[in-house]
Amino acid sequence: MQIGIVGKPNVGKSTFFGAATMAPVEIANYPFTTIAANKGVGYVRSKCPCKELGVTCTPHNSGCVDGVRMIPVELLDVAGLVPDAWQGKGLGNQFLDDLRQADALINVIDVSGSTDIEGVPGKPGEHDPIEDVVFLRREIELWIREILNNGFGKIARTAKMTGAKPEVILHERLAGLNITEAQIKTAVRAVNPPEDPTKWDEDIILALAQKIREIGKPMIIAMNKADIAPEGNVEKVRAISDMAVVTMAETELALKKANDGGLVNYTPGDKSFTIPEGTKLNDGQKRALDYMAANMEKNGGTGVQECLEQATFGLLDLITVYPVEDENKYTDHFGRVLPDAFLVPRGSTAKDLAYKVHTELGDKFIRAVNAKTKRTVGSDYILQDGDVIRIIADR
Repeated sequence: MQIGIVGKPNVGKSTFFGAATMAPVEIANYPFTTIAANKGVGYVRSKCPCKELGVTCTPHNSGCVDGVRMIPVELLDVAGLVPDAWQGKGLGNQFLDDLRQADALINVIDVSGSTDIEGVPGKPGEHDPIEDVVFLRREIELWIREILNNGFGKIARTAKMTGAKPEVILHERLAGLNITEAQIKTAVRAVNPPEDPTKWDEDIILALAQKIREIGKPMIIAMNKADIAPEGNVEKVRAISDMAVVTMAETELALKKANDGGLVNYTPGDKSFTIPEGTKLNDGQKRALDYMAANMEKNGGTGVQECLEQATFGLLDLITVYPVEDENKYTDHFGRVLPDAFLVPRGSTAKDLAYKVHTELGDKFIRAVNAKTKRTVGSDYILQDGDVIRIIADR
């Protein structure tokens, strides 16, 4: 599962990425600091079943901190997007190609309005942050439209003669964008184009591109630089999106470094931090920490961890399940207790989980056991958040 970090230059994308992953990335205040895409790993929190089951877990693919599982998710920080990127302006072609495998997007915007639409720095309040949201959505939609348009006429004529379904036609054109045929089918149903694809005009194809982007590349807004945002800017953005989180990436990055240096005690996602007793701070450090504490109290934390988790559990609607080989001891082949936490879409079945663990396990699936209830379940059992599942397959 991959989440793309997107936005125009100078909004704090790379700072957000660095704060979420602590990966070494170049961070500077000029356009196109990020040229090659940066990849890293962030973590989302989920309740571990260890306390409920009365066991001490020995995690393998994720950590467990006091009953909270820290599950890795792949993050991708791509080059800044500017208007007309879909036509190749700036680093547009590279930016968009980098997003092909992303399951969801975090659109980092400068909610303070201190950078113009090209990413040139200015003063807070000089730019309307709404424009950042609207233009980025449109750039991705136009990119998808162009992919659909490329050779579409020939495919449409062939489809008309063969009677192929619209979702099959579109899926052929969008191969490589990590968009499923089921998602495309939902988009087609929403747009309801003519049955004859040769009659689809530019407006219909754009409408399809818009709906496919909405379903296949869902987006959450990180309202960054909230600590310097003029009054009312946050509310304006929230008015056009119910998936928007206030973020202060610079504060998150600074706190993680201060925590590593022993100056503060801070856990990502907490709404505040503490200063260990006896810690010696200079005047500059005291002022900086006072400033961060005041803004965290105002905004309920830095928002970076919340944004990652909203994207994972809200936008993508994923749940956490734990495959095991022994339903009584909750262990794997090596005796590790609750070793792996898997993120799967809500509505996934026991057989879907088997395929996620290993293709052969899915192919030879016989049945599964719900380790919490000790009940045998079939291939169509709908997984629940926090399930511990043993998969039984033909050998």
